[in-house]
Amino acid sequence: MTLKLGIPSKGRLMEKTFDWFGARGVEMRTAGSGREYVAKAGVEGLELVLLAAGEIPRELGAGRIHLGVTGMDVVQDRLAHWDMQVKELARLGFGHADLIIAVPDFWADVSTLHDLDAAAAAFRAAHGHRLRIATKYHRLVREFLRDQGVADYALVDSQGATEGTVRNLTAEAVADITSTGETLRANHLRPLDDGVILKSQAVLYKSRAADWSGDARDRLSALLDRIGLGSG
Repeated sequence: MTLKLGIPSKGRLMEKTFDWFGARGVEMRTAGSGREYVAKAGVEGLELVLLAAGEIPRELGAGRIHLGVTGMDVVQDRLAHWDMQVKELARLGFGHADLIIAVPDFWADVSTLHDLDAAAAAFRAAHGHRLRIATKYHRLVREFLRDQGVADYALVDSQGATEGTVRNLTAEAVADITSTGETLRANHLRPLDDGVILKSQAVLYKSRAADWSGDARDRLSALLDRIGLGSG
């Protein structure tokens, strides 16, 4: 049986994935039109599947791919009980970003989650509706705020330019991924002191739902031995 490995389809995540495997003796390269991928360097039966990083959790959870490289943030947000659906084989050391909660700079008296909770209650009393937090990471943000005791907020969906939602008056705060903080600063936002929800990076995952019958497990063991990860 061929092992299917989902990899990010473009950008630095794809390049860094190629570099990571290449440094461990598994050469990956584009072929043909650039939409077809091949793997070589002595690993028999490994097929690369080109996917958007955000699609990889879905394919892993459904068992349509055996392995996948994507960010911890999208796996943990898009898969309920993610650790029952996938196994983390290796953190790859690239794609670092923090999922954080940020508020406008002019909220001088809001620097912690406790402050945010108080501000949300005051906002609802003053305006008659809940304080809006723009994000695309609904599961992670909701669970984090619940665990931290923050109430009187509403999540609003934002699939792009999340940092601009406060400026555009469609949200009062944001929960988003940041690596350098430059986009937050450009939009006059700052992270809460204790508002880091998740420190994310790229991870190699194994699907628990994929078909591991036949010689699939042997092929996995051979691959993991090749890249120095043991049996998996």
